[in-house]
Amino acid sequence: MNTQPELAPQAQATATALPARFYVDAAMAATDRQLIFDRSWQLVAHVSQLRNAGDHVIGNLAGLPVIAVRGGDAVIRVFHNVCRHRAGPIAQCDGLAAKSLRCRYHGWNYGLDGVLKSAPEMSDAVDFDPSSIHLPQLAVKIWQGLVFAAVDATHAPDFDVFVAGIDARLGADRGLEHYGRHHRAGYDIACNWKVYVDNYLEGYHVPHVHPGLNRLLDYRSYRTELTPWHNLQWSPLESDASLYGNGDALYYWLWPNTMLNILPGRLQTNRIVPLGVDRCRVEFDSYYADGDDADAKRDADLAFSDEVQKEDLGICEDVHRGFASGSYVPGRLNPLRETGVHHFHELLRAAYRDAGSSAV
Repeated sequence: MNTQPELAPQAQATATALPARFYVDAAMAATDRQLIFDRSWQLVAHVSQLRNAGDHVIGNLAGLPVIAVRGGDAVIRVFHNVCRHRAGPIAQCDGLAAKSLRCRYHGWNYGLDGVLKSAPEMSDAVDFDPSSIHLPQLAVKIWQGLVFAAVDATHAPDFDVFVAGIDARLGADRGLEHYGRHHRAGYDIACNWKVYVDNYLEGYHVPHVHPGLNRLLDYRSYRTELTPWHNLQWSPLESDASLYGNGDALYYWLWPNTMLNILPGRLQTNRIVPLGVDRCRVEFDSYYADGDDADAKRDADLAFSDEVQKEDLGICEDVHRGFASGSYVPGRLNPLRETGVHHFHELLRAAYRDAGSSAV
C-alpha cells in the first residue's frame, strides 16, 4: 500500500493542493492512463452525431484511439480505432452513413459490428479466418443523449451512481438529448490535464481572469455542490436576451475529465484529452435548442465561449510553468471557493493510494 504522506486524505478546512510532481513528472502520463482514464467513464459523442447507421465519431481516450458508430441494428458501439493488422486507423475523422469501416492503411474492411469482413490479397495466408477477427469493444452507456464508454467497466464507477442527481436537477425541460446543431472547437494547451481541471473546478479565479463572464454571473451566489463522482458549480445568470437571457448557469464536472456547461438554450460538453505530461487538448462540442433566433444566439455563444477559453488557456499555461519551475510548494485551498478542487484531489489521491503504485 502506498504510504506517501501527500496521498493521505485531507480535511477540506485544512487541505493543501497536490505537489507539483503529480503534474510534471514524466511517469505521470502512463500512471494516469492506467489508474484513472482506463478505469473511468469517458464522453465520446452526442447521439445527434450518430443518428443513422454508419454515422461515426472518433475520439482519443488518454492515448487510446476509439471510434463510436451506429450499427445497422441501431445499436451504438465504441471500438478501438486500431486495425488488427498493423495498427492503422480505421477512421481519421468523423463521418456519416458509412457502409463499413475500412482501415486507411491497407484496406482491411470491418462491418459496423466490428467484425472483419475482408482483407485485400490475404488468400495465401494459411488458416486466416476474417470472421474470427474483431475490433476490441468498450462498455457503453447512453445517458441524456451522451455516449460514454469505459475501457475497464469492472473498475469504473457504477454508472447510475456516477450521474446520480443530475436528471432531477435538469428536469424535463432541459433534457440534453434534445439539443443539436453541433459545433466543435478545440484548443491545444501546454499544461498537464489536471491543471485545466483544477482551473475549471473553482470560480475563485473568475473575477480576476474572466471579466466578461464575471459580469454575467452572480459571484456572491456562486456555489459548488459535491457528489461521489461529479460536482456542480452553479450561479444565477443575467445576460442580454440575444445571448442567453436569464436563468441558471450549471457547470457539471464528471470524473475525471468531462464537463457539461449548461446555459439557457445551450449544452456545451468539454473533454480534456491528455497528450503527454505537459500538454492536453480541450475539445468543446456545443449543441443548441431550436428557436426563431437560434442562429444569432449560436454565433454569439461561440464568440463568447472562445473569448473565455482563450483566457483560461493563458492562465493554465502560466500555472504549469509555475509547477515545472521547482519553486512551488503546495498551497492551502480556499475552503469556500475551492471545494471542487479539493474533491478532485481527493479522488486523485484515492486512485493513486489504492493502487499502491510505485510510479507515484
